[in-house]
Amino acid sequence: MTVQSLTIFTVHLSETTFVVVDLETSGAAPSTGAGITEIGAVKVRGGVVLGEFETFVNPGVDISAFITQLTGITDQMLANAPTIGQVFPSFIKFLGPEKENVLVAHNAAFDVGFLKAAAAHLDYPWPSHHVADTARLARCVLTKDDVNNCTLATLAQFFGASTSPTHRALDDARATVDVLHGIIERLGGFGITTLPQFKKIKKRLVSG
Repeated sequence: MTVQSLTIFTVHLSETTFVVVDLETSGAAPSTGAGITEIGAVKVRGGVVLGEFETFVNPGVDISAFITQLTGITDQMLANAPTIGQVFPSFIKFLGPEKENVLVAHNAAFDVGFLKAAAAHLDYPWPSHHVADTARLARCVLTKDDVNNCTLATLAQFFGASTSPTHRALDDARATVDVLHGIIERLGGFGITTLPQFKKIKKRLVSG
């Protein structure tokens, strides 16, 4: 094992770069390769924000009244926005090295599903970042005595997030960052402090 690979293998969570992502969508199925209306992402390491990514995306489909009411995003706001094909390369670049950085999302299957569908639609290789789901991780470290559910709004309030979720991509990504930090602090109490340990979390760590 080389010195470089050993360093990556033993990296502490405080030295790990996390890229926290949130999407807003039109409600269309991800299999269509369309539907993303907004991307927000925050890159953070050791509690320090290294950069942010934010853009509207023209989804190529109309926005329903329900989605507009939920997010405040309208067809007019997206009319002159770039397409996912125009946005995707810069977003992938923002994600950074796939063997080092960790992709984080709340209910990650939703966001990653849309992103993978977009990559397939664009014939763009999808990187193999480790994906961490803050909803699932919260269920590993919190009990029903802590929270009644693991929605982003509930967790943001529980962990005292500085940004409240608003169903807008960057706000929700910022709130998820604070939730992630709260989870990592809890994980430290279970002796989970390194990236390899973090990647292996599969089950509930607390009872209740």
